[in-house]
Amino acid sequence: VQLVESGGGSVHSGGSLRLACAASGYTSRRYCVAWFRQAPGKEREGVVSVSSDGTTTYADSMKGRFTVSQDNAKNTLYLQMDGLKPEDTAMYYCAASSPPAAPICTIIEADFNDWGQGTQVTVSA
Repeated sequence: VQLVESGGGSVHSGGSLRLACAASGYTSRRYCVAWFRQAPGKEREGVVSVSSDGTTTYADSMKGRFTVSQDNAKNTLYLQMDGLKPEDTAMYYCAASSPPAAPICTIIEADFNDWGQGTQVTVSA
């Protein structure tokens, strides 16, 4: 699966951004797609995953401010981020697994085979 992220940028604290991930090359009708992020000096962490049937799995710390959606006609995954904080500053990556590595889509890095190049999000105080 080929993945291309877009939509990153620089915002002030409290601002919003919407990231997009255009996907192509699914090899199965079943798949998982997800957003991860990696802040400077920290390990990559899962944000949210979405299955091909629309089931979502959010990291507990991301619930409330981040909302995932997908446009199946465009094969595009979106991440709406509201109320951004400086600690949300990170490189945000889109990831996919087709077919899924597990019966339920997770936000475990090892469950995803394909990754985008990332898009930078910077939130200033």
